[in-house]
Amino acid sequence: MGTLQIDFGEDRKSKIVGIDLGTTNSLIAYMDLTGPRIIEDSEGRKIVPSIVSLSEDGKLVAGEPARELLLTHPERTVYSVKRLMGRGVGDVQEELKLFPFRIASDSESVIKLNLGDRTFTPPEISAAVLRQLKNNAEAALGTPVSEAVITVPAYFNDAQRQATKDAGRLAGLEVLRLVNEPTAASLAYGLDKRQDGIIAVYDFGGGTFDISILRLHDGIFEVLATNGDTHLGGDDIDNLLLRIALEDVETEWGQDLSQDSEGVQRMRRAVIRAKEELSFVPEATVELSYKGKTYQRSIDRTLFDRLIAPIIERTLASCRSCLADAKLTPEQINEVVMVGGSTRIPRVRTAVERLFKAKPHTELNPDEVVALGAAVQAGILAGDVENKLLLDVTPLSLGIEIMGGVVSKLIHRNSTIPASATETFTTAVEGQRNVLIHVLQGERELVKDCRSLARFDLKDIQPLPAGMARIEVRFLIDANGILNVTARDARTGKEQTVEVKPSYGLTEEQVEAMIQESFDKAEEDMRERQVREARVEADNILAATEKAQKNEAWEALSDNERRAIESAKRELRAVYHGNDHRLINEKIDALNHATQTLAENMMNTAVRGALRGTKID
Repeated sequence: MGTLQIDFGEDRKSKIVGIDLGTTNSLIAYMDLTGPRIIEDSEGRKIVPSIVSLSEDGKLVAGEPARELLLTHPERTVYSVKRLMGRGVGDVQEELKLFPFRIASDSESVIKLNLGDRTFTPPEISAAVLRQLKNNAEAALGTPVSEAVITVPAYFNDAQRQATKDAGRLAGLEVLRLVNEPTAASLAYGLDKRQDGIIAVYDFGGGTFDISILRLHDGIFEVLATNGDTHLGGDDIDNLLLRIALEDVETEWGQDLSQDSEGVQRMRRAVIRAKEELSFVPEATVELSYKGKTYQRSIDRTLFDRLIAPIIERTLASCRSCLADAKLTPEQINEVVMVGGSTRIPRVRTAVERLFKAKPHTELNPDEVVALGAAVQAGILAGDVENKLLLDVTPLSLGIEIMGGVVSKLIHRNSTIPASATETFTTAVEGQRNVLIHVLQGERELVKDCRSLARFDLKDIQPLPAGMARIEVRFLIDANGILNVTARDARTGKEQTVEVKPSYGLTEEQVEAMIQESFDKAEEDMRERQVREARVEADNILAATEKAQKNEAWEALSDNERRAIESAKRELRAVYHGNDHRLINEKIDALNHATQTLAENMMNTAVRGALRGTKID
């Protein structure tokens, strides 16, 4: 097991900070002698809006200045960019319909956003927010800030997490850890001090809603299930009140204010102020003075609760789904943590308490709780928490072999232990009954270049068509560095476990050499991985096509269609053994296109067979 020496002497020049990089707002925090503290800017503000704008002098500005520019220059301003991090253009078409952002014409797989006459990627936009947080921290602490712990949603995939790390690097920060937001919230409340327990984290922010259920065992947080809605948050409540106010204005003033962007933004601020007041007082007033006219409307708590009831119910529906996915009842939840500004609303708190039958934790500021938890993790890394001189980490990445002789990494190197990760895999052969689980350690992309730790078989899985089986592989490293690997057939419940010591037999010099070799050969390894993955996909489509040619749907094709398929197969086989993954993928796409009619015929044949002998009343 590798250890990392931490120097927490008085002469340490740089603070390690914790950052909540949020969809709507972001915060930065650090550990002082009394505990985690949020860092304020020069004007005493703790929250930095996650808004970025391109100023007239060509510089990216973030936070409050950008929020002001959103009123006057919306075409040069971006918000909620977190939703675009680590995703391709094809993944975010629905997202983009909701935003005024323009995608650059040369965006193909990588998203590029047009701001005025320049383009930026989502990590570059997020880096501007991180840079503002970094500047605030350096000004407040009087020391350089170059290392950080950043929180991410539990459902973020590898690409989204890597994009977050890239944003940190662009902002001049070394991202020491990415911590799941629900885990950070639990850390802020000190729930990691429990020996065991089930924790629900209800995160109702400005733009998104997330519910996560965690299992805590011996200091390890394991995500059992997540659910939520990426388009459900306090913004929906704001929009509801805004719509009512704009309708009132149209009736009173005889003017459609919805077509006036500045007027809309000013009214939005007015309804947000009223919404915030209603969390503490029984009645609030929406008030707007604009272009010589004044609008006023009082809203009491009873009316407000009735208006927002459908929105709250949508969050509770996600909670019920999350409980079902985790195979738990509300009574089995030991702790409930509230995160996000929208959880200040009394009706939200009572609804959550009623559902989980437990009083939720609301002692900490819900806007700040994730950043405070990130600061706790930063304090652990810095040695400021419990005077830890040595921090145990995994020295090398751990993963399993998948098709093509490549490695799928589940736990990455330098992850703090205890640690856990779960991923779902499938089978490659029709009717497969056994699966070989090959556990590997190392930083290289291919199995042949990594260290084999263990092999075991998961036997007697349910025989299904290729790609239909669901095999859950779980890696769990305990506080002693012992790795337990469990493979489970999700359909039958059969499982097999092996225990290994990941770092057994390796010296520090060998670990360093393996890491250095991975850097030196990273480009070569990635090319080889891409070729192997392309060949695996080619094998799959060729096998599927061969099988389809024995189906009666093949006979329904014209001679030209059959010749086109045979030609596409020959062209794919001709490039199969080459080293150009782009060319292989190009020929795969060509065969996919050639077999489109065949696939449709097969589907029609299957539907006719399923309906044969049935009657419609």
